[in-house]
Amino acid sequence: MADERLIAALDVQSMDEVRQLVEKLDDSVMFYKVGMELFYGVGPEVIKYLKDNNKKVFLDLKLHDIPNTVANSLRVLTRLRVDMLNVHATGGFAMMEKALEALKDESEKLGIERPKLVAVTILSSISLKDWSKLWSNIDLDDQAVHLARLAQEAGLDGVVSSPMEAETIREACGSNFLIVTPGVRPAGTAINDQSRITTPAIALGSGATHLVVGRPIRLAGNPKNAAENILKEMETVKS
Repeated sequence: MADERLIAALDVQSMDEVRQLVEKLDDSVMFYKVGMELFYGVGPEVIKYLKDNNKKVFLDLKLHDIPNTVANSLRVLTRLRVDMLNVHATGGFAMMEKALEALKDESEKLGIERPKLVAVTILSSISLKDWSKLWSNIDLDDQAVHLARLAQEAGLDGVVSSPMEAETIREACGSNFLIVTPGVRPAGTAINDQSRITTPAIALGSGATHLVVGRPIRLAGNPKNAAENILKEMETVKS
């Protein structure tokens, strides 16, 4: 069985690219992230394809709008029967609370298990230099923890946050809280446009529950081997 703590990012634009990568990864990956680039390009077709192949799906659209708009959007997305969805924590407490209520209500109507709902704290692409230009008087780590606590108070299942903040969020929010971490790179790979990154083992050891990995798998000469090497590193940290 594949380790569901690993979420492979399908950061591509076409169904042909999706099929090629999923077929190459075969049974080494069970959980996939579908982001804006892909979903806006091909729509629900990619969700159906993954579900038909018994895969789990994290639909990463990072909703951020007024509470009613986000809630109604999530009602529609719940009908796709994905396993995880997300919003931006900076949308506020009321937005997150209404988002969760909508998910619960729609899931009950459909008679399905409610998708997990997580909130993005601060994008892992934002560097300390970028942050200081946005909020010169607020500490980035403190703000990430504050937003995680706010998401937990609203009843959400967890957060999407840089692995660099995983340890402090785990301490603040306890053990029964998901921490989904992008910005994870195996040793020796390029950091690309991520700023606050670390390795799979360090991220899990710091409290992350799920690792989102894109280019180190997708752009590898042998994507399945790349995924399995990451899984081997993950095995050193207990789930």
